[in-house]
Amino acid sequence: MNVRDLSLSERVARFVADTAYEDLPAAVVAKAKRHMLDTLGAALAGAHTAQSRQARGVMNAPGGAVVWGTTMSASARDAAFNNGVAAHALELDDSGGCDHSGAVVLPAAIAALSCLQRPVSGKEFVTAVVLGYDVARRVLEACGGYAAHNGRGWHSTMTCGVFGAAAASARSLGLDASGISAALGHAASFSGGLWAFIHDGSQTKRLHSGRAAEGGLSAALLAASGVTGPTQIFEDGWGGFLRAFAQDTQQPEALTAELGATWKIMRCSIKPHACCRSTHAAVDATLALAADGKSVTHVHVRLSAFVNGMCGDRRPVNLASAQMSMPYAIAASLVFGDANIESFLETRRNDPRVHAMMERITLEPDESMADLDEPEVTVTYADGSARSCRIEIPLGDPRNPLDDARLFAKYRSLAQVSIGEVEAKGLTDFVLGIDDVCDVRAISTMLQTQEARRMDSSVLEIA
Repeated sequence: MNVRDLSLSERVARFVADTAYEDLPAAVVAKAKRHMLDTLGAALAGAHTAQSRQARGVMNAPGGAVVWGTTMSASARDAAFNNGVAAHALELDDSGGCDHSGAVVLPAAIAALSCLQRPVSGKEFVTAVVLGYDVARRVLEACGGYAAHNGRGWHSTMTCGVFGAAAASARSLGLDASGISAALGHAASFSGGLWAFIHDGSQTKRLHSGRAAEGGLSAALLAASGVTGPTQIFEDGWGGFLRAFAQDTQQPEALTAELGATWKIMRCSIKPHACCRSTHAAVDATLALAADGKSVTHVHVRLSAFVNGMCGDRRPVNLASAQMSMPYAIAASLVFGDANIESFLETRRNDPRVHAMMERITLEPDESMADLDEPEVTVTYADGSARSCRIEIPLGDPRNPLDDARLFAKYRSLAQVSIGEVEAKGLTDFVLGIDDVCDVRAISTMLQTQEARRMDSSVLEIA
């Protein structure tokens, strides 16, 4: 069949089916390894959070898939859900994809491996992960992009991420183009996810990555069993995904623009700070302005109305809401000198110095700024002088990446708490050398702690 006769989802499915490891540029493979390692580190530590424990209490159907950072196993679908929740639980997973592609794609793709009775090479697995990132981002761009889609109240990590999870899972399972098309068709109906959590600090945001991973894997497993899915999911017809989720902002041509030439994982960021990515430029600017040690008496932030609506909360009530609060992130950076995960834990959230500093921070929404413009931070010092700073490309952006030393330090600090120092080093070597791995299914045992006591004694046991 001529490609022009295929629907949009069928064209994407054919691309997912036909792409070989050899088609991936070396830079794409290298970046995929960095994001895999970063996601696994975040997930291993995130397994110790309250919402991860609660999720495991519900999603615990028996099976042979590993629940990362624990001694547990579960069904493939429940493992994908639990590991997806854990990966996003600390707000330290990557961004810039669907948005949080790693926390969606990797849990689904690894869980899919437990359903197979044959080896899967490391090269084949990396290809599946890269394709998952690609599809997830393309669906978001087809919705009009991050600001347009999320601005309508949809949380793209779930609404668009489920397609990336379906693509990666279907590729891992070895489905052909017809099967992958069916998986994408099912994923369209499994989509959802609202930003309503932003108003009260609820834990629902953490569940979205898990639900997208589980939904995408379920879609692929159903397709593998022969359940047919719709092929007209992105066309502008009644019942289609874009008409339902992005009627006024849709750009369906983005789904297939530069397929195989522009790889969407290359635009993804790795987080140095344990807070919403939209706060990172402000944190970087604040740290730069405070670097000389002068006492800060006031902070003024000029920011877009979009980011103010998302990150303007001045009274966070828990970890989740503190990580979404620009005033808190700035205050913590000034008081503690960083925005690491420790700066968002309960003891520090209750520090009176942080609350006092937050009272001296003002946010000024500027309607002339585009939704995703980075904010301008102005600090006033005790001597009455003032300085301003606007970081256009925050640290962790692919144009300003973390160097290997800082990336590996972040990974180690998170992973070794859960699986141990030696095991964390072994996992690093496995991921960085994954091109030469004959059967990537071995990664599952490396993600499972052998000591139940770790779950009880972790310094990251977060409520």
